[in-house]
Amino acid sequence: MELFEQIRGCRLCAARFAATATAHEPKPVAWFQPGARLLVAGQAPGARVQESGRPFTDRSGIRLRDWMGVSEAEFYDLARVAVVPMAFCFPGYDAKGADLPPPPVCAATWRARVMAGLPEVRLVLAVGGAAIRWHLGARDVSQTVADWRGFAARGVFPLPHPSWRNTGWLKQHPWFEAELLPELRRKVREVLDE
Repeated sequence: MELFEQIRGCRLCAARFAATATAHEPKPVAWFQPGARLLVAGQAPGARVQESGRPFTDRSGIRLRDWMGVSEAEFYDLARVAVVPMAFCFPGYDAKGADLPPPPVCAATWRARVMAGLPEVRLVLAVGGAAIRWHLGARDVSQTVADWRGFAARGVFPLPHPSWRNTGWLKQHPWFEAELLPELRRKVREVLDE
């Protein structure tokens, strides 16, 4: 697949990454192919994911797969699931050790082309603020996730990032686990089993 190989060879952010506290090289993590019916639209790979070359091979991935009600094998089934983050490379850490945001140039360069190449997608999981903004045009993550029913009716589930950093948010919003997750799992299963 030509687009896939172009993304894997992308070096647009080499200077940007070299200037971060991690001073790392670009290593795009692309995980999609035409025919996928479920799209996980994430933020950007973390350091562990950059090393593994597979999306969500970290604690966030374990939590996300639990939210979705899928096995690891189902999640990585390219025939059914595409994982397309807002940036394909680990953006690095700032001087205080916090994750840098996804560089906008990545989505501006690749996102429309990738989305056009995934015509069979029936369900989108917009995971985290950057993906929610791109797919839904929404700014407030908490409010957008709270309004999930209206978006889910259009085939998009807005989700907070499954990072351990959001454990407090999850405890403050018990409706997420009680109401959203059962419907998310039902819809994911429906789409995967088509």
